[in-house]
Amino acid sequence: MSKTKERKPVAKYTRMLLLVFLDVISVSFSVFWALFMRFDFSVSGIQKRFLEPAFDMLWVCVICTILLFWLWRLYKSVWRYASANELVNIILGVCSSCIVVFILYKLKGIVMPRSFIPFYGFSLLGCTCAIRFGYRLLRMVNQRRQQILHRSELSNVMVIGAGAAGNAILKEIESTNYLTMKVKCLIDDSEGCHGKTLRGVPIVGGRDVIKESVKKYDIHEIIIAIPSAKPSQVGPIIDICKDTGCKLRILPAIYQLINGEVSVSKLREVQIEDLLGRDPAKVNIEEIIGYVKDRKVLVTGGGGSIGSELCRQIAAHHPKQLLILDIYENSVYEIQQELKKKHPELDLQVLIASVRNEKRLEAIFAEYEPEIVYHAAAHKHVPLMEDSPNEAIKNNVFGTYKTAKMADKYHAQRFVMISTDKAVNPTNIMGASKRICEMIIQMMSRHSETKFVAVRFGNVLGSNGSVIPLFKSQIAAGGPVTVTDPDIIRYFMTIPEAVSLVLQAGAYAKGGEIFVLNMGEPVKIYDLAVNLIKLSGYRVGEDIEIVFTGLRPGEKMYEELLMSEEGLQSTENNLIHIGKPIVFDEERFRDQLTELDKIVRDECPGVREKVSEIVSTYTFSEERK
Repeated sequence: MSKTKERKPVAKYTRMLLLVFLDVISVSFSVFWALFMRFDFSVSGIQKRFLEPAFDMLWVCVICTILLFWLWRLYKSVWRYASANELVNIILGVCSSCIVVFILYKLKGIVMPRSFIPFYGFSLLGCTCAIRFGYRLLRMVNQRRQQILHRSELSNVMVIGAGAAGNAILKEIESTNYLTMKVKCLIDDSEGCHGKTLRGVPIVGGRDVIKESVKKYDIHEIIIAIPSAKPSQVGPIIDICKDTGCKLRILPAIYQLINGEVSVSKLREVQIEDLLGRDPAKVNIEEIIGYVKDRKVLVTGGGGSIGSELCRQIAAHHPKQLLILDIYENSVYEIQQELKKKHPELDLQVLIASVRNEKRLEAIFAEYEPEIVYHAAAHKHVPLMEDSPNEAIKNNVFGTYKTAKMADKYHAQRFVMISTDKAVNPTNIMGASKRICEMIIQMMSRHSETKFVAVRFGNVLGSNGSVIPLFKSQIAAGGPVTVTDPDIIRYFMTIPEAVSLVLQAGAYAKGGEIFVLNMGEPVKIYDLAVNLIKLSGYRVGEDIEIVFTGLRPGEKMYEELLMSEEGLQSTENNLIHIGKPIVFDEERFRDQLTELDKIVRDECPGVREKVSEIVSTYTFSEERK
């Protein structure tokens, strides 16, 4: 055991013994003081018939009072954070002591002045409060002294939200060692509290006065303390704050705080997903648990952004066994260590393998016999795949085909493939390869007991290689931030949202469906860049430049989620829809896959032409041939 750990119990018991000692003095003083007050503050005026029995019973009163204080937890509270609850306990403890002293005197037949018990109670209450709250007062005085000494380092803070969370933030700042933070004003949309104060801090108005208050109070940092608000309610507030140039921090949503207290340590930086301005996607957890719990689940590409989040959420739903398959050992090692720590009871198997290797896949399926397969392994970077189209086909198309065949051969119950909006009217080889994967899924579902489905969605915020990490690294380097075109738009969803919907879509699987996730309204990439620069505390065009580089090979101005031939069917979740499958000639498709396989294995140059024969909606530039 370390010396630090040994000191903590010693310090704890030392403080407790000190409080007991001070309470002994308080009880003794209060007995004398009650008589002293009764006889007009004259020691000589105190009658001996009252003084002697009072001091004869003193030791009994002391012991009873200490025990009562123990019962009311007056030796277990953290007094530097003392509040109304502790004050109530002190009052109850003192009242209990008065009642017990009164009863003891009656039982002993001791007659005391009628005013003795009230005077004793008021004196003991004053002494006990002075002892308990005096420490807190000294800390506050010391904090103010430190703030004066560190005046040049002070950060003026505005707190948005004058409710319970805002009060907790103020309380912690004033009672702990956040010496460089000074809350200057509060903002709250409730007009009834405007002009009032909370813990001495003025509530200056609603969101309409944020900008002027930032200038008036010379605010450096804004804390948004409204954890119960929905993202659609917080988004407009962040929109106002990001133009102030202040550092922004926010409390997590209320469901993230259920198991912990509101505190400054829980604050996080405002993130770009906070600006999407919509509520998180909701899923039916019972449906997910119903088909994942107590089953063997395989996740291919389990080390990637989507794959690793799939593993996190599946692990939380108590599978019988979780198999993580990936070719890249570094990323899969990270998710392995994370899951071991969070779910030590989980039967976790990590398998290094390529979905291109059919023999290795067969060995894995034969040994573990997974019941549910989530196929997230894929090459996804559009520009890279444009330069290496054969690799896109080998990995995406034939990796999917081989994995799907193993799932069929070893009687998996469900096979869920992760697709993309780039599969709709594709203009790049990556999107076209994913469209072929969707066709493979539809073909396999017609001849198998396994329920094969695909789930199609757009961009996920923060995934490996996505635009947000790129922008952040460019901002950290001082710019410029590169945007392909000022008008380019994309659909966005957070990784946890997308994965939870993928899991629920798997619960709806009947076979052959292409599930389409509702991604909300599209977002301009230029707006994302501007907002991220502002959230980082910089000014666009002055501190950080935005440079337009032009569309990359195979890149669209906008993405579609549905092909024009497809209709939409609704599901129980209004964020998950089913696209009507497109009819194609299956025999011809099998022959085309055989020809395509030979082309990519022989590294022939005509891969794009062959893909365009299979995917009639695929268009590509002649110079890309």
